[in-house]
Amino acid sequence: MYTETEKKELFIFTIVAYGAPYLMGLLLWYAWAKELSVSAFASTQMLYPAAGVCLAFLITRRGDKQVPRVFYISYLVVTVAMLVTTIFTVLIPGQMMTLPGGMQVSIWLLVNQYGLIVGNLICLVCYFVSGKKRRIAYGMKWRNWKPSLFCLGLFLFLYMARLVLACAMQGEMEIVAEILKQSDTWLILASLPLSFLLSFIAFFGEEYGWRYYLQPLLQKKFGLRGGVLVLGLVWGLWHLPLDFFFYVTPDKGVIQTTAQIITCVSLGIFLAYVYGKTQNIWVPVVIHFLNNNLAVVFSQEQTEQALQNQEVTWAMIPIALLLNGLFFGIFLLSRQFQRKESVEEPET
Repeated sequence: MYTETEKKELFIFTIVAYGAPYLMGLLLWYAWAKELSVSAFASTQMLYPAAGVCLAFLITRRGDKQVPRVFYISYLVVTVAMLVTTIFTVLIPGQMMTLPGGMQVSIWLLVNQYGLIVGNLICLVCYFVSGKKRRIAYGMKWRNWKPSLFCLGLFLFLYMARLVLACAMQGEMEIVAEILKQSDTWLILASLPLSFLLSFIAFFGEEYGWRYYLQPLLQKKFGLRGGVLVLGLVWGLWHLPLDFFFYVTPDKGVIQTTAQIITCVSLGIFLAYVYGKTQNIWVPVVIHFLNNNLAVVFSQEQTEQALQNQEVTWAMIPIALLLNGLFFGIFLLSRQFQRKESVEEPET
């Protein structure tokens, strides 16, 4: 089914995309047990899938002049830097800095957070330095404006409709209205474009790995629909360390993992639909960014910490299955997954 080159690339990708988060998961477990900050783990983990693609292509396609080497190398350097600083937040937690207002934070946590911003700017420069032809050849160029903007608008509509229905089912409509009345909500919404510019490589990290690289390979083996469903499962299990020691406490890890798989399968279907319709990897990247950040905006805390130590129960699983299936999973029935022609592979 796969060529020898594809097998080699898939092996390298798997080692990086899965090996790194699971090995770091052991350190995450240790940090949680020692009650240390674990906030650096999630954003760093998001970089691994694309890093696996970059490394695989740099090794196996050395003779291809269209490979965007400058961007790939810069992305790998940023990933390694984020990985190292994440390790230091656990191994050297005592180095603290006092911020204005008296708040103390780990120096290495600050280095990690600001390192992501600097890394974004470096990768952005290298992205354009790579040139238009290389960006087109390896699926990184923005294209198809009209369907792209349509899909972004469609996601926002579906996201808000799901939120409203979920609140209505729980009799909490006043919560949405109250959040929308707060000035902080609109300030955060207004800052999202800048926030995306300063953090896009994390979301690119997942989507370039899952949607651009792995999805066509899985569809080649399991079919248009089957490949997307398998990818959703693979994507959900990839979150396993975070599901047990970041999003919730370990005693609720199984519940969170179940909810995560439901989310990744259903949202993965919609992202596959969007990517197939636009052939623009940046649309899934932006949607992924919006999905994560709108969850913060519409939480009552409105901080990134809202994603940590969430409250989950088994009673929430049927509701999540119903809502996510109704608004996102239903796209599996779309014409996008009924095409008979062969699945497109990553451009080369």
